[in-house]
Amino acid sequence: MNTYHIRFNKSRGQPGRGSMYHVWRVFENGKEYLFKHFRIEGLVVTDSVTGNGAGGDDWNMSCQGYMTIDRETSTAIITSNPN
Repeated sequence: MNTYHIRFNKSRGQPGRGSMYHVWRVFENGKEYLFKHFRIEGLVVTDSVTGNGAGGDDWNMSCQGYMTIDRETSTAIITSNPN
């Protein structure tokens, strides 16, 4: 089972950071992917990441499971059961 953290992509549209439509950063065991959409089928928790350098906190959504990538729609699909 993998651990996922999902964050909003504040640098979308910049070089190497996906298009303006790639608004989600999905980290699978620390490896980053950029997506336009995501869907989670299972338990999700939120947590804050302090010290973002801008004087505030950033937030993650976290879950465990298995990811399938729909490349046609740029969607990460995370489920609690392996496919």
